[in-house]
Amino acid sequence: MTRLVALALVALSASGAAANGIDGTWLRDDGNARVRIAPCGDKVCATNLWIGDTSKGEEVGDKLVMTLARQPDGTFSGSAYDAKRDRSYAMTIIAREGELTTRGCIVGGLLCRDVNWTAAP
Repeated sequence: MTRLVALALVALSASGAAANGIDGTWLRDDGNARVRIAPCGDKVCATNLWIGDTSKGEEVGDKLVMTLARQPDGTFSGSAYDAKRDRSYAMTIIAREGELTTRGCIVGGLLCRDVNWTAAP
């Protein structure tokens, strides 16, 4: 769950995601990942562009496919699927100018992890 959950959210169009500040290239707060968030069909994909430490199984090209909905409070929420690990996550993304916070949860929301991201220069 430490990888793209690190991003990476039920029916937001890819163009809507771009217009609301999550489309772009992001650096994970632990310095171990550079990820591109972009439209992929009617969903949003987070794709690893660079991984510093591959010992936990993360690789360049790994992808998290997200289905997102904009919430009244401005966050995005929905689901994310990691095909490499065959896992689905409940996702929430909080977007601020130049920053993202992603929350990925499994086991019905009992196990969650927040990851902070900054926009890549």
